[in-house]
Order: sequence, then structure tokens, then C-alpha cells
Amino acid sequence: MTNQPYDVLIIGGGGAGLTAALYTSRAKLSTVLLEKLAPGGQIALTDLVENYPGFPEGVTGTEISQRMEEQAKRYGTEIIYDEVSELQKQNGNFTVKLASGETHTSRSVIVATGASYRNLQVPGEKELTGKGVAYCATCDGAFFKEKEIIVVGGGDSAMQEGIFLTRFATQVTVVHRRDKLRASPILQERARQNPKMKFIWDTVVTEISGDKKVQQVKLQNVKTQETRDFKTDGVFIFIGHDPNTGFLKGLVDLDEKGYVKSGEGLQTSVPGLFVSGEVRAGAVKQLVSCCGEGCEAALSCQAYLEDH
Repeated sequence: MTNQPYDVLIIGGGGAGLTAALYTSRAKLSTVLLEKLAPGGQIALTDLVENYPGFPEGVTGTEISQRMEEQAKRYGTEIIYDEVSELQKQNGNFTVKLASGETHTSRSVIVATGASYRNLQVPGEKELTGKGVAYCATCDGAFFKEKEIIVVGGGDSAMQEGIFLTRFATQVTVVHRRDKLRASPILQERARQNPKMKFIWDTVVTEISGDKKVQQVKLQNVKTQETRDFKTDGVFIFIGHDPNTGFLKGLVDLDEKGYVKSGEGLQTSVPGLFVSGEVRAGAVKQLVSCCGEGCEAALSCQAYLEDH
């Protein structure tokens, strides 16, 4: 356990967390960032990022993640790769317990743990992520010009993203495990009227395969159990997100889906605890907006520390 509390403890090393760390470190606040996997968060899984300002030729998700990490470290951010198992506030300071057993204290906290895409958890999905398997149409749709792709899901996100993907793909096939969609009526109507979209009902994807890129999926009808191979150039999966907030339950106000509620300056219900990025209720799931929220949370955190 550290003898002297940090000024700022940031949980999560994606775009929001690394931007927050850059700002607090440059403000000469002692900053530690905790990340359980690797820098960049979900963006590190993206093969090429083409919609982040300043990179007209695009930049790989790995490169921009590493550069953000280097920039934060340059100004003094300490980065610890470990998972947070518990967070508490006692006597005005926050105490965090890590999976390794280490504990650290801080005068303030910025939560930037993001939300995890729900996976199909089928063979080939993990291996072909970034090679035809995708979870964000805005991020990756342009890579599928004149291609045939499938969209897995039947809710609002699946329909919104599927309609967006028809700007690029020649055909978008929606694969849904039920015999009707869960999306709002207006989105259902738009999807059904789109000439590039078609639907396969009562069906799930049980396997994704291909030689270095997606080439086909195995489909199974949930009623007849019949299976068949279906050729495709890409698989976009939209079956929901799960916010990474398990360690916050009982400490801070969450919405019905588990996302962190926030007010002005991204302050949560706990004084000194701020939130930024995709873990925040109502956040836009794009790298540029997450970085903006990381900046806002850092500036709010700095103002809080000055007042306390």
C-alpha cells in the first residue's frame, strides 16, 4: 500500500482513461492508472482507425493505443496492469484493492472502465476479430465496400448499425435467434424496406471460419436444429454491451443497465468520483468522444482537488 495517497487514481486504460491521465499528469497531479489488460481498451482491437481527427491516412488501433500510453507516461503517469476488485471511500480518501492483493489510496478517482461487447462465444470469433468479425459499424463499415456481410442481433443497435452498413455493403443479412425483431417499430420498418437487407429467422451463428479472414459462418436453426454453411465477408455482432462496473455496485449510483450516472462535470453521486467514456450512462461509443470525456473528467477532478 502506498504511504502517500495519489492525487488521482484512474481506473481503465482506454481512450478516456489515457486522456484523463494525460491532463491530470500535466497539471502536476500525482496520477496512477490501473488497466487490467492492455492500453487502448476496445480500440486496441480495431485493425484500422479512420475516423479519429489528425490521421487522414488512418492509424492502427494498436499504434494509437501505444502512442496515447507513451504520452501519458511522458508527463508522469504511473501505469499498473492489474484488475480492480474493490473500491471504497473512507475518511475522505478512496481505497482500491487489486486482484493481486495490492491496495492503493487516492484523493480522487476517475472511472473509465468502458463497456464490453457481448460475444457470441463461438469458435473462430476471437481469432477473427479485426479480420472480418466486428462490433462497431461506424468504426469498421468502410472496410466492407462491395462486400456481403451478416449482422447478428435483433434490437435497436442491430437495426441502426445494419442500416448504416448498407451504405457500404452490397448485402446485409440479419441473423436473429427469434422469429421477430425486438427493435423499435420505426427501425424495423426502415430495415425491412431497405432493398439491401434480408433476414434469417430463428437462427444462431455457431461457428465463424476463414483463412486469415472471415469467409463463412455455420448457421443453426433453433427450432429444427438444422445446420448449414453460409458464405460471408464479415460478421457484425450487436447483441448488447455490459458495463464494467461490478466493483462499483453499492458505492455509486448506476442506471438500470449498470452504467454510471453522472451530473455536471461528469461528477458521480460520490464526491471526488468522476466517470468518463463508455461506462457512463448516455455516452457515445466512439474514441473521439471518449477522449473528450476523459479531458472533461480530468479538469473537473482538478477543480475538485483545488477545492478540497
